[in-house]
Amino acid sequence: MEPSATPSVSAPTAAAWPDDGISLRRWFAAYGLWLVAAAAALAVLIHGSAWSWSAWRHEPAKTFAQTGTSLKLVGLALYLSLCCTFLPLPTGWIVAAVATREAAMAGSLIATVAGVGLAGAVASTLANLNDYHIFTAMLRLHRVAAVRYTAVYRAAARWFGRRPFSVVLIFSIIPIPVDVIRMLAATYRYPRAAFAAANFVGRFLRYAVIAFVTYYWNLGWIAPAVLLVLAAVLGIGRVTADLLGRRQRRRLASADDPPHVGLGD
Repeated sequence: MEPSATPSVSAPTAAAWPDDGISLRRWFAAYGLWLVAAAAALAVLIHGSAWSWSAWRHEPAKTFAQTGTSLKLVGLALYLSLCCTFLPLPTGWIVAAVATREAAMAGSLIATVAGVGLAGAVASTLANLNDYHIFTAMLRLHRVAAVRYTAVYRAAARWFGRRPFSVVLIFSIIPIPVDVIRMLAATYRYPRAAFAAANFVGRFLRYAVIAFVTYYWNLGWIAPAVLLVLAAVLGIGRVTADLLGRRQRRRLASADDPPHVGLGD
């Protein structure tokens, strides 16, 4: 069952929060093995492929189009497995690149949408679960865990607790530069199975739509180029907003400091 409220607490200390019961060591070992296995499979497929690095340098589009389906899907899965909050790489462009008609799965719309959607959804779900576990590790630090006792968190938890699956699902579909929902889900201790299911469905829908639009309207390399530029613009906007926020906080902090008075004044 999905929780409908945050755990009750009786003392305003992070140490009083119950144990989360999650084996972080086991998860990070499994996630690491997945990355190693995917990287090894990619290396084997590259070694057995017909193209060379010189071909990539001179004719990248043609070489990519001639690359086998398995190699494309494994490369897509490995890349998306790394895209997370702590490594915010753009995702839409590579999905569109694999879904172009020149690089499509067996030249079929259905096969392309299904293959790209499933491979991308599995990989992104693993990346998001890794975020969940990293946030869980951070929350075991008392200073970080104290966020659970703030008014902001309690308000967010009440909102999240009404429809947690729907919230995670919707934010897995919407492409936004900052996804605080994963952090909120970990802080709320939303069950990992439901979290993974919502992520999988949401990411499948997102990637399937990108693949469908790219293939059906035969957008070619325009789609990945536009999505890459859009991701760059959103990333620059995020960095700019962070810098402006820090500058504003410094100004407010300096304004609150009492004026320094020297001995000779």
